[in-house]
Amino acid sequence: MATASEVIAVISPARAIPSNWKESVSYWWSAGDKESLISQERLLRRLPFFSSSPNATQPDPNNEANMDDLQAKVVGKMSQYQLDTPKRFLNQFAITPTTPVESSGAPPPTVVLHGYGAGLGFFFLNFQSLGEWAAKRGGSVYALDWLGMGLSARVPFKVHAKRENTEQRVKEAEDFFLDALEEWRVRNGFETMNLIGHSLGGYLSVAYALRHPTRVSRLILVSPAGVPRDPNATDAAIQQAAAADVAAADSGATSSTSHAAAGKKLRHNSKNQDKEDVPLKRRILTATWRGLWEAGWSPFQVARSLGPLGPMLVARYSNWRLKALPDEDARSMNDYIYHITRAKGSGEYCISHILAPGAHARLPLVDRVDKLTVPTTFVYGDGDWMDSKGGAESVQKMRAAGNKDVRNVIIPYAGHHVYLDNPDATNKLLQKELDKTVPGLRA
Repeated sequence: MATASEVIAVISPARAIPSNWKESVSYWWSAGDKESLISQERLLRRLPFFSSSPNATQPDPNNEANMDDLQAKVVGKMSQYQLDTPKRFLNQFAITPTTPVESSGAPPPTVVLHGYGAGLGFFFLNFQSLGEWAAKRGGSVYALDWLGMGLSARVPFKVHAKRENTEQRVKEAEDFFLDALEEWRVRNGFETMNLIGHSLGGYLSVAYALRHPTRVSRLILVSPAGVPRDPNATDAAIQQAAAADVAAADSGATSSTSHAAAGKKLRHNSKNQDKEDVPLKRRILTATWRGLWEAGWSPFQVARSLGPLGPMLVARYSNWRLKALPDEDARSMNDYIYHITRAKGSGEYCISHILAPGAHARLPLVDRVDKLTVPTTFVYGDGDWMDSKGGAESVQKMRAAGNKDVRNVIIPYAGHHVYLDNPDATNKLLQKELDKTVPGLRA
């Protein structure tokens, strides 16, 4: 298997996004582990401070992107960070100052965490700005692939809790990711970290901060998943019971009846409503989809199961999602997305344990965030499919609980992938928020 420590001398431009089955087959045939690393490095080589050498302390002089003095101040390099257990590693991109800053004057390291089924390469339009911030403030920035996602180790994902034991299911699914992140922090010797998390990465960043409150300096949650409650659960008793279960779960206690009773009532009400208002065909499709979700099916399984036609499915997503990017960027991102999608299924199987059908959290963050004591910023796009009202309600609850350093920000001309849709506005916001963690500096 290819590793991030291999130096790739020459990288050709990404192939055209496949538009027919012949191109799809050719795309599939040429894919492999080395090509996965190439797809990632292709996105990063545009950075003036990037070096292909894992042992570099200075940027690569042969990198054509090196064109200003930023390269003299920071270096960016890829590596596979080995964890304690064999074959468990996290894929990471580190941006570090070439001249170390005294710890008393440097901000805490910043960790960038991607969303569900994505990878650190999704932030390729943000690394330049984060590198500029690191050079100016003497901080370090680490973008990580979650264990079991991106180009990190694809180890088996297992949850042993019974389906009806919601609290335990969620905890075990969160443990898979949070234990690896905490191990990475400890091995690096970081006392605290700033966490920038997108979507599922935002959800997990909150979960990490709840478990390790003294290890997080600031949370920047970009279109975080799992914040609001399910809007279909309108009965006040159901909402209160769910909130009580979350409180019990976070405190270490268990609730054996309230969640089950609320869930039973909700399912009964929903079932009656379905029978009255929803056509039979749609009910069958919905029941099938819910069954597959609860059984742990992953959307990425579909692309893998299609084999030679998988690249065409990914291409359909890319043509829709990446249409605003320049052609070269879109082709590079499509190649990267396909290669992380084709990798062995692992962390992606968390989704049915953390989120219920409909993508609402089984234990919504809005019922947990009042325990957060760290400064927190919620960020949404003005066209985001994630409900920014969940962020607004969370801010109110956190302030009521005594955490005053929280706010909710809306980025214009952006959807769920805020950082891709409007990178300029996102980058300015990230620098401003991170400046608040620099000792003696207030933005």
